Amino acid sequence: MHFVPSRIFLTKGVGTHKLELRSFEMALRDAGIEKCNLVRVSSILPPRCKIISRKQGEPMLQPGQITFAVLAQISTNEPHRLIAASIGVAQPAEEDAYGYLSELHANGMNDKAAGDFSEDMAAAMLASTLGIEFNEDASWDEKEQVFSLSGKIVRTSNITQSAVGHSQGLYTTVITAAIYLF
Repeated sequence: MHFVPSRIFLTKGVGTHKLELRSFEMALRDAGIEKCNLVRVSSILPPRCKIISRKQGEPMLQPGQITFAVLAQISTNEPHRLIAASIGVAQPAEEDAYGYLSELHANGMNDKAAGDFSEDMAAAMLASTLGIEFNEDASWDEKEQVFSLSGKIVRTSNITQSAVGHSQGLYTTVITAAIYLF
């Protein structure tokens, strides 16, 4: 039996509560995936896997469903602490090749910085698999140009959720998820 997803959708959420577990539940609820039994998987984007919108994907989920997901999550109860969760996506130009997803859980990064970083990680993993040589320490713009010129990476993107820790010390949790559908 092969479990190779044919579709994937990206979602994000934030939750706040006095208990960390409940703040996580609230973030799942905000992301629309609280009714699923999530199974965390590593970060391969299968060949020919179509990325669909959350609006299209969410109705395909059933309560109690075992749902495979790449999940980025971080929590804090430190007042005013900036946290971010991000998933970067790198899709190969060749539709029969696999791509990469990367998870980032960060303190002190805003949406843009976290999104760029997670996207860069996914692109770097895909580039190394495809034999594209690049300088790991180069700026994203320099690496992006190398990736584009290679013609082997067609698209990179990210989904990012950031939040500032609750001023009264309640737990704040942010999540991003890539939900696999069969």
